[in-house]
Amino acid sequence: MPPEALANLAAVPFYRAPLHLAVGMFDGVHQGHQAVIRLAVAAARAAGGSAGVLTFWPHPSVVLRPASPTRVMQDPSAKAEVLRRLGVDLILTEPFSAGIADVEAEDFVTWLRARLPGLAGLYVGENFRFGRARLGEVALLAQTGRAAGIAVVVSPPVQVDGAPVSSTRIRALLVAGEMGAVAGLLGRPYESCGPVVPGKRLGRTLGFPTLNLVWSPPAAPRFGAYAVRVRGASGQARPGVANYGLRPTVERATEPRLEVHLLGECPWTEGEMLTVEWERFLRPERAFPDVAALRGQILQDCAAARSALGLPPA
Repeated sequence: MPPEALANLAAVPFYRAPLHLAVGMFDGVHQGHQAVIRLAVAAARAAGGSAGVLTFWPHPSVVLRPASPTRVMQDPSAKAEVLRRLGVDLILTEPFSAGIADVEAEDFVTWLRARLPGLAGLYVGENFRFGRARLGEVALLAQTGRAAGIAVVVSPPVQVDGAPVSSTRIRALLVAGEMGAVAGLLGRPYESCGPVVPGKRLGRTLGFPTLNLVWSPPAAPRFGAYAVRVRGASGQARPGVANYGLRPTVERATEPRLEVHLLGECPWTEGEMLTVEWERFLRPERAFPDVAALRGQILQDCAAARSALGLPPA
């Protein structure tokens, strides 16, 4: 079954048993998450079965503490794109609800087994919590799994620079614009995906035409200029300089926008889906006294981006 066929537990597509299932929110799909998922994929391949991921949307905090929900890095579509690259066969995105939150921890495995009869293994991180009030810990999961004939495999935390990789740690680095450190925890460059939409063509009047992307995750990087690489459907990367923010010099915006100026020919047009890989933070966003000063800064940004991306001067 192709992983593009996303489903939830109310409408699970056909899968080849035995099913080896990684369970978690997996926001960002960072290196720690990848370790869990790769265990499930390896076991499924060895058994001739299917590798699945069960995740949730919205984030459980939206239901459990709506006044202060976690600011997530990915929507289900962006998360699924990364999961596909890990060799997952089945992606289940379960709507998180008060009903799920009320499942007793002791009943969690039974609840899953009733919906996934071919379930043979559960794969989680060491800090996985489940059940009412999040009282369930991995020891209970192993105990109840054993009673149901389901293997439970716990992946230890992955450490980078002497500290465990976590989504919370990555969100803090995004706010600081530390894209190199973010990439180190993710195991890949930070990415944003979205369609190209019409802009106000202000960049074109300055001599720097931009691609304007629809993209607005709750947990987003620091406002400012970045060296980036852009990929289209063909997968070929093209270097660029991006600005993410409110554009205070040219308009009074209330919603941030991602604009990318390619350092070379642009092969893409409006409506195409692009992926932007954020390589390095160049400077914070600020207001300039006039458009001439802004244009001068963009020239400097382009030069800085070329250097950051290992390109010769223009």
